[in-house]
Amino acid sequence: MDEGEKPGGTPSGWPRLVNATRYSLAGLRAAWRHEEAFRLELLLCVPLVPLGLWLGANGVERALLLGSLGLVLVTELVNSAVEATVDRFGAERHPLAGRAKDTASAAVLVALLCVGLTWALVLLG
Repeated sequence: MDEGEKPGGTPSGWPRLVNATRYSLAGLRAAWRHEEAFRLELLLCVPLVPLGLWLGANGVERALLLGSLGLVLVTELVNSAVEATVDRFGAERHPLAGRAKDTASAAVLVALLCVGLTWALVLLG
């Protein structure tokens, strides 16, 4: 067994971190390439991130404004993963598959509502 490897050949330490980073970047590329909703939400962040940095009166407000945007992106990535996993197992309709996809989509909706509520409370409060 090489140094930096766990039993069974699984990397540990820095090699594991490098591999995890590589896989994460591949996931972001895949989301950009295959998920229109992710692209739209990311493009929406382009003007909103600088706007949030400018409009936030202090670090807490800026963190809330930008963090709510990050929550949408994270939720969309999880939604895309759920959809890909469900689709991987076949095209036939199944109530549990539909429920999984609908629930993941609802999570994105809740995250988007959190953005609206957070921005309204910070900017109007």
